[in-house]
Amino acid sequence: MRKSSKNVVILGIIEDIIKRSHKNNSKMWREMARRLSRSASRSAEVNISRIARYTAESDVVAVPGKVLSSGVINHKVTVAAYAFSKKAREKIMNSGGECLSLTELADRIPDGKGIRIME
Repeated sequence: MRKSSKNVVILGIIEDIIKRSHKNNSKMWREMARRLSRSASRSAEVNISRIARYTAESDVVAVPGKVLSSGVINHKVTVAAYAFSKKAREKIMNSGGECLSLTELADRIPDGKGIRIME
């Protein structure tokens, strides 16, 4: 897989996720690594309003980029992303949800089943 990012942190996350995808034979984590390896100008930025609109109570969402704070969320949801804005993290936590890193989510759900990828 071609790695267009030069960010050492992202490259470490990509390597970890690729190893997990091979170990658990998970297409979801392989796809997440592919999306994370995009250039910075193509990285995902997802607003809270989109997460609220397309998820239900207790859903698990993975974002291969940054979660931004525009919008309101009224239900509990678990969100894993490379980065969160401070306000986005506050809004998710205040609604009863969780904010995780992608590697923490990979530890919890190694096969990737039931996780929605949002961009």
